[in-house]
Amino acid sequence: MDWMADSDLERRRFYIAVIYGLWAVIGAALALPASVYLFLPPAARKNEEWVEIGDVSTLPVGAPEEKIFRRNRKDGWKIMSEKATAWVSRMPDGSVVALAPQCTHLGCAYHWDEQKQNFICPCHTSAFSIDGTVLAGPAPRPLDRYQVRIQSNKLLLGPVA
Repeated sequence: MDWMADSDLERRRFYIAVIYGLWAVIGAALALPASVYLFLPPAARKNEEWVEIGDVSTLPVGAPEEKIFRRNRKDGWKIMSEKATAWVSRMPDGSVVALAPQCTHLGCAYHWDEQKQNFICPCHTSAFSIDGTVLAGPAPRPLDRYQVRIQSNKLLLGPVA
């Protein structure tokens, strides 16, 4: 009967080893995707998206226009389409300036004052010239600008610089 006890013991060790092996495979199958998700960031977008917002020839010289457009924004693995705005001005020298719509003080929305010929933030009375430089108020820096590109008379906006 001693020889049967040894074979039962060997069989029991074999089954335990198989069970532990299966646990290890299942654990690895669960841990590998979870660790990739937690420790490896999503692939960064290499090329920036440029959005067409209109014809340059329709912009009046020296009077900014608020343009509304849609752009895609990548947030991790999710890509969202969102509405955005820009204050676009054609300067007398023919160049185009596109300003982000938030005041650089506290991120408030500003507007163009036709009488004073400048941008005014109503919350804290910051004032900005047509090209975004600070004229008055608590704003610490000029307005943020979109990168601008003109291709065959079409105005393209890139990321905020």
